[in-house]
Amino acid sequence: MDTEILARIQFAFTVAFHYIYPPLSIGLGVILIIMEGMYLKTKKELYHKMTRFWVKIFALIFGIGVATGIVMEFEFGTNWATYSRYVGDIFGSALAAEGLFAFALESGFLGVLLFGWNRVSPVVHFISTIGVAFGSMFSAVWIVVANSWQQTPAGFKIVGEGLNQKAEITDFWAMVFNPSSVDRLSHVIIGAFLAGAFLVLSVNAYYILKGKFLEIAKPAFKIALVVAMISSLAQLFTGHNSADGVAENQPAKLAAFEGHYPKSEVADLYLFGWVDHKSKEVVGIKLPKGLTFLIHQDFTTPVKGLDAFPEDEIPTQVNAVFQFYHLMVAIGMLLIGLSLFAGFLWWRGKLFQYRWLMWVFVWAVFLPQIANQVGWFAAEMGRQPWVVYGLLKTSDALSQAVTANQVLFSLILFFFVYLLLFLLFIYLLNKKIQHGPYDEKMEDQRPHQTASVPDFN
Repeated sequence: MDTEILARIQFAFTVAFHYIYPPLSIGLGVILIIMEGMYLKTKKELYHKMTRFWVKIFALIFGIGVATGIVMEFEFGTNWATYSRYVGDIFGSALAAEGLFAFALESGFLGVLLFGWNRVSPVVHFISTIGVAFGSMFSAVWIVVANSWQQTPAGFKIVGEGLNQKAEITDFWAMVFNPSSVDRLSHVIIGAFLAGAFLVLSVNAYYILKGKFLEIAKPAFKIALVVAMISSLAQLFTGHNSADGVAENQPAKLAAFEGHYPKSEVADLYLFGWVDHKSKEVVGIKLPKGLTFLIHQDFTTPVKGLDAFPEDEIPTQVNAVFQFYHLMVAIGMLLIGLSLFAGFLWWRGKLFQYRWLMWVFVWAVFLPQIANQVGWFAAEMGRQPWVVYGLLKTSDALSQAVTANQVLFSLILFFFVYLLLFLLFIYLLNKKIQHGPYDEKMEDQRPHQTASVPDFN
């Protein structure tokens, strides 16, 4: 493989691994606010124990997330020096804002959140929980703003010539509120809420199946289910708005999402399929003229296809973009169905009566993570061959000094380091889950509950 392919694989690997953790911390932060808020309102000890348990999980996720995110900053300089020089003014502003407004807020309150129990008042501790949760969301804001600028550049001018060209900010707020930032940010944040909610659902479904910590597991499950129901439905709307923005600002990407090739014809909406880029055909199940209707709210307005663009300005891996995009949509619909079905059973008073459903929730923890990953793959691969859409191609953004062997060596090294971190994370997470919210062996901390296990019919 050449240097560019290896550098892209390395960056994709490190970002994908890092992206496991920030959505979990954002989603858990919101749920922690709800749990601790319930404790302040009701003064029930079960909410206090529940919050303390999930704070420990949050701290583990936060720590691994910070450690895995540092590497990417170095990759910008080692593998993508031309890109770094080109977007340095833009990215520097966004990342500086993240440090000032987000990371400082998050880290400043984190110490109180972790170690302030019984040292500060409940209200002050609750404020620290809110500060950490909002700090994690603000971090996402500035990262998404920087990435969205690559998709839809705005508020800048190009200075210099040749290899010394770079983008400079002319309007900071135009850069922040570039045409795709709000839609993409809402889609990312809601995806993070789903990741956190389904982690809580998974762990508490496991406790319910084992008949352990039921006094805490059932209320925690219900809290996370409310977040999951609201977020899954909201994701349907944010996803639609984001797709509308792609249709307007990145029509080649939208065409790749649906494997639409004709220059200007009505477009079908595929439920699933397979794209043959050479023959420019898609085989699958489709809704005739469905994409045209979603974009234009009629069945006659044509949609620009991949043939309307130069061959060197469209994604080379159209089928991969198609599959990633449709997998994200399919999982999103599945999460809506699963959440609403569980909500219906809750309304009927039968939420915890079906053992198979609890097993579904135990394993459903992977679904939001997969959706977040493939959604990011579709967005970034669909932008190719541009690293800054319409301005700088990926092939021109590579460092001139780095060699393929150097990138390959660091990729292998990162793989083993990240594998070790992941195994450590799984070990520590499992250890905390197995221990649970309190020690059942201690009589004075054991909550009152019936000896029988719930009837799963």
